[in-house]
Amino acid sequence: MIVVALALVLCAACGTGKPEGAEKPKASEQRARITATVVLSPRMRDLTVDSPALGRAVSVRLLLPAAYASQPQRRWPVLYLLHGCCDTYESWTRSTDAEQLTATSDVLVVMPDGGSVGFYSDWQSGPRWETFHLTELRRLLEEEYRAGSVRAIAGLSMGGLGALAYTARHPGMFRAAASFSGIVHTRLSPEESERYMGLVRSEGEKPLGLWGDPHERADVWAAHNPYDLAPKLRGTALFLSVGTGTSGPLDNPRTTFDGGESLLAAENAALAARLRTLGIPAQTDFYDPGTHSWPYWQRELHRAWPMLQRALGVG
Repeated sequence: MIVVALALVLCAACGTGKPEGAEKPKASEQRARITATVVLSPRMRDLTVDSPALGRAVSVRLLLPAAYASQPQRRWPVLYLLHGCCDTYESWTRSTDAEQLTATSDVLVVMPDGGSVGFYSDWQSGPRWETFHLTELRRLLEEEYRAGSVRAIAGLSMGGLGALAYTARHPGMFRAAASFSGIVHTRLSPEESERYMGLVRSEGEKPLGLWGDPHERADVWAAHNPYDLAPKLRGTALFLSVGTGTSGPLDNPRTTFDGGESLLAAENAALAARLRTLGIPAQTDFYDPGTHSWPYWQRELHRAWPMLQRALGVG
C-alpha cells in the first residue's frame, strides 16, 4: 500500500512539474477515505474508513434509504445511531430491529464505530472521535452516499452522551437528539466522575487522556457534559429515557437490580430538571421497571422514532 501511494505521488509530481521529492500533505491536510465496502444485504453496507483523526482504520455500518437506488440524484436525511461502551458499530443491527424499523423510510442510517470507551470526544491525548464523526465521516457520506444536511442523532449509554454532546457542541447540525439510558451528567458527584475514569481504565485506556483530571480540568469535563451543555440544546427536539434499575418482564429472570441504571436515572432526572428550568422542552420516558439492557433500548428506539422521523422530514 505504501509503495502504491508513493508511486501515485511521484506520478502526480511528474504531471505538474514538481520535483520527485515533493512533500506529502501534512496530517492536518489529509482526508479520510473509504478503503473497503462490504455489501451485507440490499440496504446494509459496512465501510472501512482510513481516518487521519484516529490514526487508523475503523468501521461504519450504513442502512441505505428505501429508495436509494431508484432516486440516484436525491440527497437523503441522515440518522446517526451511536453505540454504548464496550460495544461496536454492529450493535444496533445485531441487537435491535433497526433495519426493519427503517425499511420503508427515506433515511440514511449511519452507525459508526465510536471506540470501546471513546466517549464521542476528541481526547486530550489520544483519538479524535468527534472530528472523525462530524468532519471526516460527514464529508465522506456527503460525497459518496449523497447524505444531506438534515440530520438527527440517537445513542444509548455512552452513545447517549455522544448524541446530546454532539448536538450541543455543534448548534444546527442535528434537528433532534435522543438518549436511551444515557450518560448525561458525568459531574453529578465526585464519585460519578471517578466511576467514568474507572470505566476508561477498565478498557485498558489512560483515563487522564480523555478529559484530564476532573478537578484540575473541570472546564474540559463541563465542555463535554450534557448537563452543563443543556442551554445549547434549545431549539432541538429532545428525547430522554432511562429505567430505575429494577428488574422487569423484559429482563432475564435471574436479574435482580441494576445499580448502574439506577445511577443513570439520577443523572437523567437532573438533566430533565435543568431543561425544565431553562424552559427547553424534552420528551421523557422514565420507566419502572427497567435495566441497562437491549430489550428496553429497542422499545425506546420505537418510542422515539416518530419524533426522529418528524425532525428528518419523513414522518
